[in-house]
Amino acid sequence: MQSAFVNQIPGLTPEEMLYLEHLTKALSAQQLQTFILFYNSKRKSQDNMLLYCILGLVVVPGLQRFLTGQIGVGLLYLFTLGLCWIGSIVDLVNYKKLASEYNQKAALEALALSGSRL
Repeated sequence: MQSAFVNQIPGLTPEEMLYLEHLTKALSAQQLQTFILFYNSKRKSQDNMLLYCILGLVVVPGLQRFLTGQIGVGLLYLFTLGLCWIGSIVDLVNYKKLASEYNQKAALEALALSGSRL
């Protein structure tokens, strides 16, 4: 199963791989391929999340929150200039955590979709 994740999901971290293996251990090969397809289309890499946080600090406050589906926090950051830049700086420091939390939610959604499609 590791090789399926490593070969088909670029930029996979070891922690993310362990989480995905635990989450998908009961899936058949076809369900696993469907899961990988859905998950890969939704997942955000840590490098991209870092870029979103930098853009959220400099260009559009809250961009990183909008892209992770946290619309309310994104609007708050937008109207308060990232809570006077403090919230945007905190997000910049914690970009790996933002990506990890979003990817875990995306994995659960992909698991539900892969089970319902087959």
